[in-house]
Amino acid sequence: MMRILLLTPQLPYPPHQGTSIRNYGLVRGLARRHSVSLLSFLEAQQSLAVAGPLLDVCHRVEAVAAPPPRRLVRRAFDTLTHRLPDMGLRLVSTAFSERLAAWMACEPFDIVHVEGIEMVPYMAQLLDETAWVNRKAPLIVFDDHNCEYMLQKRYAQIDARLPRRWPGALYSLLQWLKLRPYEAGACRQAHCVVAVSQADAQALRRLVPGLAVTVVPNGIDTQAYQAMPSTSAGAIGQDAAQEQEPSPALHPLCLVFTGKMDYRPNVDAVSWFATDIWPRVRDELPQAHFYAVGQRPHHRLDPLRVDPSLTLTGWVEDVRPFITGATVYVAPLRMGSGTRLKLLEAMALGKAIVSTRLGAEGLVDLQGEPVTDGREMVLVDDDAPLAFAEAVVALLRDPDRRTELGRAARVFVEANYDWRVIVPRLEALYARH
Repeated sequence: MMRILLLTPQLPYPPHQGTSIRNYGLVRGLARRHSVSLLSFLEAQQSLAVAGPLLDVCHRVEAVAAPPPRRLVRRAFDTLTHRLPDMGLRLVSTAFSERLAAWMACEPFDIVHVEGIEMVPYMAQLLDETAWVNRKAPLIVFDDHNCEYMLQKRYAQIDARLPRRWPGALYSLLQWLKLRPYEAGACRQAHCVVAVSQADAQALRRLVPGLAVTVVPNGIDTQAYQAMPSTSAGAIGQDAAQEQEPSPALHPLCLVFTGKMDYRPNVDAVSWFATDIWPRVRDELPQAHFYAVGQRPHHRLDPLRVDPSLTLTGWVEDVRPFITGATVYVAPLRMGSGTRLKLLEAMALGKAIVSTRLGAEGLVDLQGEPVTDGREMVLVDDDAPLAFAEAVVALLRDPDRRTELGRAARVFVEANYDWRVIVPRLEALYARH
């Protein structure tokens, strides 16, 4: 049994977004065989009072209030003048540093797992062996949730296509230039580096030649995501069935996309789909309806609210009923990196999926073979709106094909992306060092 400390940028419960879903899955999986402690930032809307499942499985949990978001003017000034990237400044906190120092002084950890690039400011503190007060310094693992420099490069390339988004393109260009040395430095400092996909691992190796990177992909609790017998009701596993809300009354012919709607790749995906793809689908199937399900819709999506065939749900307690109720799940992603948890959720619920190739990037089996177009989902080039629309329409008209794809997707996720398969990869990394 190892003594493990995880540092996370937000409390991993409730697991309502990609980072918290990943971190909660790792915490639960590791806690089955190890002593896991958690030191986390607490966002404004979060509370330890509702984090019971974390308290049940962890040896110790503590949270420090996250710094207030910097104002846009301050961020702009820092972008132009500060050598560090935005993500390196976001969670700088004296209070967190002090709590970490206190833990280092009294807890003999074997592993400290740093979750995400926002937590890199605490790496130097962890690597100061004198701070461990005559105890053996632990193994420091850096889990790079996204290859951030590549993510900002993709943002810049997409935003540069439209003049009205040139300010965003400039911001991303500057962040990309700053992130290259910053992310490289973080990888060099850590004893071990983890990436969530082979594509991200390769990008990090290009950044730091010779870097040893272990791929530990995002995962899912497949027992909590099981295909329901109908779109109106059903169970998704013994425990989860009691927690899940009834499926909402969705339109009978509907497309669903899920994700934080203030996250830039998701905003771009919904905007692109609504503008360039959705009108073509509606020309063929006027009765179809599109649901963009997720919290805090960005103001860039406000123009979509006037279209009665589109619904921006805002925050929902549970995305599973919406995915279950979808006729087809869509992932029109043109930017981003890593393994998309939204696709794992849809695959685990047995849905037919149409995705861009970039959206499905990183989804591979245990032998490293990627998902196959036409077998687990339908894949379309990243900027081919007509092909995307045609694929959607074809599936909406073919229920047998939807069932076939959904079954294959479920089998793929169970075999390759259940936490019971993934967490042992992380444990093996720990054991090797």
